[in-house]
Amino acid sequence: MSAVSSRLPVFPWDKLEPYKKTALAHPDGIVDLSVGTPVDPVPALIQEALVAAADSPGYPTVWGTKELRDALTGWCGRRLGAVDFAHENVLPVVGSKELVAWLPTQLGLGAGDVVAYPRLAYPTYEVGARLCGATPVVYDDPTRLDPTGLKLLWLNSPSNPTGKVLGKDELTRIVAWAREHGVLVFSDECYLELGWEADPVSVLHPDVCGGSYEGIVAVHSLSKRSNLAGYRAAFVAGDAAVLGELLQIRKHGGMMTAAPVQAATVAALGDDAHVAEQRERYAARRAALRAALEGHGFRIEHSEASLYLWATRDEPCWETVAYLAEKGVLVAPGDFYGEAGERFVRVAFTATDERVEAAVKRLG
Repeated sequence: MSAVSSRLPVFPWDKLEPYKKTALAHPDGIVDLSVGTPVDPVPALIQEALVAAADSPGYPTVWGTKELRDALTGWCGRRLGAVDFAHENVLPVVGSKELVAWLPTQLGLGAGDVVAYPRLAYPTYEVGARLCGATPVVYDDPTRLDPTGLKLLWLNSPSNPTGKVLGKDELTRIVAWAREHGVLVFSDECYLELGWEADPVSVLHPDVCGGSYEGIVAVHSLSKRSNLAGYRAAFVAGDAAVLGELLQIRKHGGMMTAAPVQAATVAALGDDAHVAEQRERYAARRAALRAALEGHGFRIEHSEASLYLWATRDEPCWETVAYLAEKGVLVAPGDFYGEAGERFVRVAFTATDERVEAAVKRLG
């Protein structure tokens, strides 16, 4: 076991604990803007669907119910513009982090294979590569990578942590390059519903993929759009051959989404009103925090989408973390996401309205 864990980086959030203690000591309590975890209620119609399916004594299937697959394909067509989507083009997963961490292993990658991801990125891309013994490589422009040995290319738009959005033309160019070189593309689009100053586009859109899903898969989550982080509800969509192979592997591994969660997912994907309502909450919190940070001397870069503000005072990120912790505000240091983030912090706007207001006052 130690041989496997020794391949992995130190779990980053453990480093934040001393600063969390400082923030907790603030007389008015901590404002935790470090982790992008939802704090608002699960919409009532989703809770009702979960409860209605609570009497589920039998095993669920890995592929999910027909109703779930109908909901997934329908949503991909309606929201992402995917055309001619069939049940073979979708697969539910037990939360997107599980998928990201174990995908390279399930694809059969190992020593000598390369997994590439953005220079500033969600740390689990690297973890997934290291778990299977593959070589992790970062990029600024993926089309400048050496395709030799490159087996898996991660895209992330909108980006965590920066909120940067890849435009349609850029996505089209990257997909064409990957296909030319036989590189499998997985596009993490978990924040696609949260565009503020840009309209994020999926790799499944026909203008990007040309109506073919060969060599491309999109990753989606209901954690952010529907406040379902606690449900572990997510799915992948795209190349039927890739998903068919993953389905067989995941059957053997027993990687099943719980039956009540499947029912809740159907309800969530069938309703757009709660998504719009949640967007309004986040938009107001984002506007308030952005104005407060900029008024306090911070500069915001990118941040045109997602649940975060990518902020800097042009100093080492841990100095900024310490400075804000003294004000009772906890944020994530940028170097959690790569060396290129060493002078930035990631500020989540997932706190309650009351806590966001407290942060604004402290920065004022």
